[in-house]
Amino acid sequence: MAEPEIPDDVLGDYALILEQAAATGRRLTREELEEHRLLGREAAEAGFQLRALVRRHLTATRESWPAAAARGDQTAVAAVLAAVEQTVDAFAEGFERAQRLTVRREEAARREFIDDLLYGRSDMGRLAERATRFGLRLSRAHAVAVAAGPEAYTESDAVPRTVETALLARFSGRKILLTTKDGRLVCIAPGSQPDVLRYFAKQAHAATEGGQVAVGRPHRGPGGVVHSYDEALDALEMGRLMDLDDPVLYAADLLVYPVLTRDRQAMADLVRSELGPLQKARGGAEPLLETLSVYFDSGCVAAETARRLALSVRALTYRLERIHQLTGSDPSDPMHRYSLQTAVIGARLLDWPAKEL
Repeated sequence: MAEPEIPDDVLGDYALILEQAAATGRRLTREELEEHRLLGREAAEAGFQLRALVRRHLTATRESWPAAAARGDQTAVAAVLAAVEQTVDAFAEGFERAQRLTVRREEAARREFIDDLLYGRSDMGRLAERATRFGLRLSRAHAVAVAAGPEAYTESDAVPRTVETALLARFSGRKILLTTKDGRLVCIAPGSQPDVLRYFAKQAHAATEGGQVAVGRPHRGPGGVVHSYDEALDALEMGRLMDLDDPVLYAADLLVYPVLTRDRQAMADLVRSELGPLQKARGGAEPLLETLSVYFDSGCVAAETARRLALSVRALTYRLERIHQLTGSDPSDPMHRYSLQTAVIGARLLDWPAKEL
């Protein structure tokens, strides 16, 4: 596509400046420098390219080359070249200032949009209109993945840029939005393209040196993005509370935990009733609670549980018997196991016994 023609008024009084510089050897005044900075800013706002504008100045220099310099007067030549340098430098400075301001405005608009999108603020219809500017069609279903690393990240940091580069190289034509929020990496992708979020999870896990990634379920509409985002955040928190070490957590696989804690008071009552007596043990409830947790995670296999806890099977058996004595529930009895295991999950979710119920 041909570049737009640059009008003569973009150059201002450039020809006159060159003529006067050749005749008197003068340099540009402060007012002239400021005028050409303004011309550069206006050219940037008009959408012209800096390379084309510099080329236009060089063409005008050749066309308006003063007679004194053309006769070979070295003083005049030096003065003209100095005026060219000053003029183009001032013009480029104004152009670059305008571009930086535009970039800052774009960044601010993008950040405002992302905040509104992930917090569910602003009018949903207006939000959907703004989303098209950033490549999202909110009328469709979207899913959100969130990655947490060992440190907080901003969009300008190396880790987000590395992940974004990998995503764009793999999915250049997809409607994807990658950003950061509250120090975490966030990827929003169409719900019909789970491969995007799987690849994001792989790249984010590697770039954050083992950080955990959570993926929300796909949901439709502007409110669907914030719903999926909240699910991903909840999954990360669930992973922390439950000591889940999976590199990728899927909200769809963890739905049982929100169900268990929906009635927090009932869950707290169960934890107190089933596990409260463990606090009478020597050393408190934590060692025996950990024993139960590992026992259930090991499929109630004593040998595997003992290995994970670095205990002998005999020592493990003693602990299980002690739990039976204190609580009245036998972890090896299927009739008692369900209540105990549910209480152990509840204890993790409620951060008991560290927090009093």
